[in-house]
Amino acid sequence: MTTASDRGTGQTYVYFGGLTLLVYLITPNSYLVDFTTAYMLKNQLHLGPEAVSRFRLLTAIPIYLAFVFGFTRDLWNPLGRRDRGYFLLFGPLTGLVFLWMAFAKLSYASLFVGMMAVMLAFGFVRAAYQGLLALVGQEKLMSGRLAVLWQIILSIPVLLGAGASGYFVEYLKPSQTFLILAAMAFGIGLTGLWRPGAVFAGAYEAPQARGSDIRGDLKRLFRHKAIYPAVLLILLFQFAPGANTPLQYYLSDKLHAPDTVYGLFYAIFAAAFIPMFFIYGWLCKRVKFGKLLFWGIIITIPQMIPLAFIHTANQALLLAVPIGAMGGIFAAAVFDLAIRSCPPGLQGTLMMLVESANLLSTRGGDILGVRIYKLSAAHGFTYCVIAITVVYALMLPVMLLIPKPLLATADGESDPAAEQDMLSEIARTAPAGT
Repeated sequence: MTTASDRGTGQTYVYFGGLTLLVYLITPNSYLVDFTTAYMLKNQLHLGPEAVSRFRLLTAIPIYLAFVFGFTRDLWNPLGRRDRGYFLLFGPLTGLVFLWMAFAKLSYASLFVGMMAVMLAFGFVRAAYQGLLALVGQEKLMSGRLAVLWQIILSIPVLLGAGASGYFVEYLKPSQTFLILAAMAFGIGLTGLWRPGAVFAGAYEAPQARGSDIRGDLKRLFRHKAIYPAVLLILLFQFAPGANTPLQYYLSDKLHAPDTVYGLFYAIFAAAFIPMFFIYGWLCKRVKFGKLLFWGIIITIPQMIPLAFIHTANQALLLAVPIGAMGGIFAAAVFDLAIRSCPPGLQGTLMMLVESANLLSTRGGDILGVRIYKLSAAHGFTYCVIAITVVYALMLPVMLLIPKPLLATADGESDPAAEQDMLSEIARTAPAGT
């Protein structure tokens, strides 16, 4: 028999599933947008690996400052519709930027300006989406299940983007690519009209959504011990020197593989995560979160070692399966941790801090990876793999910094002591007279 709770959970899944798909198809650092622009820089503008990685690093500057987008989301209520107001305003604005890029002459300058503008506009969409996801995850005690849904649905645009980016560059004009992205961005605006009761009914009145004033919120943010290990783990997990630009050039220049192999590698890599996400979704309601996080780290430490044994394009595609699968449990757990770690009323702020750490680490690791790759013509890529493994091993001591209450419960379990701490935290920083 289907209960009202089951129907509400299903409606929550449908809402966040559709929204996640749209958001990650066109987010500026998605495989579809990022890989496509990288191919344009490499093949049509004839830039080398240093220039491509530098472009990726610089155009992501707005995301490095994503704290601003998240804090704005937690304080500003556009059109009186909270998160839906952000979708209504900034989805169409992103579409207008893509339209401009479609009709501008392709050059380094036009790509740079366009991607910077997209990063700025879409930053507010991402902040609203992730803040709302974390808020609902905390309120409904389903941080693990929503983290899994998030990562599974995210895998679809990753697969499509990784597989289609080479096709887009080979068969579509840049203007056609940007027109497709513009259409999807306008679709984000339409989601602002959708208000399912299971997601929004009372969401902003619950204790988890309660903030204070600017000063009080900043105090709570930086005194909230849980935010630091969550951000550090994301930094280490995404800091993979060699897994992006060096891998792209290693496959094409050293192994003489066609450009499509790089995209296919990441498509298979992403697909291999999906079964592990389903396993995590089943385990998270049955196993304490701390155990899942610990074993996720242990399995992830050697994740990239198989890259050192790639000698042909076919080997790269075959090894993408175990490489992806080894990261799946931790990938779900670290985002589960991020949702659990959000201070009340500051979900957008912490989730966008995680977002900025994610991208900053990815881009910084890419810059370092290019330098390591160029140290040796024969062994540079192997050095990159060693560096990734050492960085991943550092995640184990970071786990010791996580507050014990966050590790003690399975998904769906409440912790009365933690809930009382949350209310006390709000009371300590509430504005005078409230």
